[in-house]
Amino acid sequence: MILYGIPNCDTVAKARRWLDEAGVDYQFHNFRVDGITAEQISRWCDRVDWTSLLNRRSTSWRKIPADQQKSIDRSSAIALMVDMPTLIKRPVLDSDDLLEVGFKSERYAELLTR
Repeated sequence: MILYGIPNCDTVAKARRWLDEAGVDYQFHNFRVDGITAEQISRWCDRVDWTSLLNRRSTSWRKIPADQQKSIDRSSAIALMVDMPTLIKRPVLDSDDLLEVGFKSERYAELLTR
């Protein structure tokens, strides 16, 4: 199981703390240090709607020109997320049978403590 995000994100920190306290074995993938590929994001988009991966509330999103924001589609969103990983909603929890975008303790408990 891999948790993708950036370490200074409060939501990622909450997810990491929850996983640690629950004794869940995971690997942390830091977008800023380890990067992310278009292929990986595309695989995620095959499993969840690409719009759920794109963080339209981020400061990175606000830096994108309005005309580019209005014309975004899956392909351009993937390219933007590769160039600016902070556009990916965090965290992304990925394993063979699970892909969860964002963090809610109730949802993690439902998914991981069966």
